[in-house]
Amino acid sequence: MKCESHIVAIKMLSAISIVFVSTLLVVCSTQDIVRYNATWESLDTRPLPQWYDDAKFGIFIHWGLYSVPGFGSEWFWNRWATNYSDYVEFMEKNYPPGFTYQDFAPEFKAEFFDPDEWAELFQAAGAKYVVLTTKHHEGYTLWPSKYSFSWNAKDVGPNRDLVGDFSDAIRKTDIKLGLYHSLFEFYNPLYLMDKANNYSTRLFADQKTIPEMYELVEEYKPDVFWSDGGEGSSVEYWQSREFISWLYNDSPVKDTIVVNDRWGDETMCEHGDFFSCTDRYNPGTLQAHKWENCMTIDQVAWGYRRNAKLSDYLSIEELIYSLVSTVSTGGNLLLNIAPNKDGVITPIFEERLRDIGSWLTVNGEAIYSTVAWSSQLDNANSNLDRDLNPGRLALSSDCSMDLSYQRSPSQYTQNKNGSVVYAITLSWPQGRNLILGSPSLSDDSTVTLLGQDQELEWRASDKETLVIFPDKETVRTDWAWVIKITNVLN
Repeated sequence: MKCESHIVAIKMLSAISIVFVSTLLVVCSTQDIVRYNATWESLDTRPLPQWYDDAKFGIFIHWGLYSVPGFGSEWFWNRWATNYSDYVEFMEKNYPPGFTYQDFAPEFKAEFFDPDEWAELFQAAGAKYVVLTTKHHEGYTLWPSKYSFSWNAKDVGPNRDLVGDFSDAIRKTDIKLGLYHSLFEFYNPLYLMDKANNYSTRLFADQKTIPEMYELVEEYKPDVFWSDGGEGSSVEYWQSREFISWLYNDSPVKDTIVVNDRWGDETMCEHGDFFSCTDRYNPGTLQAHKWENCMTIDQVAWGYRRNAKLSDYLSIEELIYSLVSTVSTGGNLLLNIAPNKDGVITPIFEERLRDIGSWLTVNGEAIYSTVAWSSQLDNANSNLDRDLNPGRLALSSDCSMDLSYQRSPSQYTQNKNGSVVYAITLSWPQGRNLILGSPSLSDDSTVTLLGQDQELEWRASDKETLVIFPDKETVRTDWAWVIKITNVLN
């Protein structure tokens, strides 16, 4: 009888313990949940998802009806409607009287669009995320939006859900999906009415743009929501803070989503997970807040141009410089390409992307998942030590004197735990002798060139270090070179 009593007591205690532990877990879980109010004071406290800071390199894709004329820029409709002479002349020479912008839509067929081919190219380029323009300022949506009747890719043009096909292909890879969305539309009557009312009415925002944003997130679940076109109107009109609060708290991507800073007046370079500020923003110095340099391979426009010249496109050297200068100062590079109306990424864009990818295959260690070092740009080239005898430092690999040396500006990154510093030089040093003025090396330091197995010879003075490069014919990259340095003292 006593034994049975003990058994009953043990069972009761076990049950109580289980209830207590379960209650404690629920309380702890509840306490761990952080909710963000629809105020900048609250939203700005959200930590940046780590994946975005680690990614460093993404691809922007401007694709829409402006790809059909392929002339001027993605602002084609606006420029033509406001009588820019070159646009008016282009239309008069090539299209019949009475032709409207809407008449371009049936020609946007995208018959050669193969999203899996695009995804393969982006992987080969080394991109960690992509951002597709789902709707630019013309208002035409690349998905069958319920809020864009007969002005979307399913109803007119390619007769397919381009965003859906693109998203499915990207999700077969390890690339993160990003979607661009324009808040305003050039000539939507509801928008023009609200604008004429000084945004005291909200017909366009409530019936068009805001529902579209929720629709995009719920349907395609992007990891980047890239907003644009809010300048001239307030965050109250667009309900931007309410939307971002929903993204952070309740959306299906609340743990991974990142947003930029273009949500209405006074938000640019002020609020958002990362700051894109102005187009082609590259401050050149380390910033306190995460930022992104969105820029174009075609220097003239974001959209496809049929009449672009070779000289309009940035070279691979210029693109790698942009990547390195951006990452070394804490930013991400979002590099734009422009497919044509047929859905083809033309060879010049493909070549540039594949070249970047081949460079990153060798040197990605100095880019991905790195952080800014204490020095971002080497000062050895600009602040010369006037009493330094360069011949004393310029030693060739056989230790004989070699007065041929190159003070090439180098830019720096480091790995997260600070055990490795990377010096990236954009020009091959003359005489294979590179001067570094920023890192202080110890006796235990090792110096290697990424893509090479053997250690490099180096010599240090009080203020500078000479690194002797290998024979160029043995090096795997042609455009920029990365020195990996361990046990740096500073």
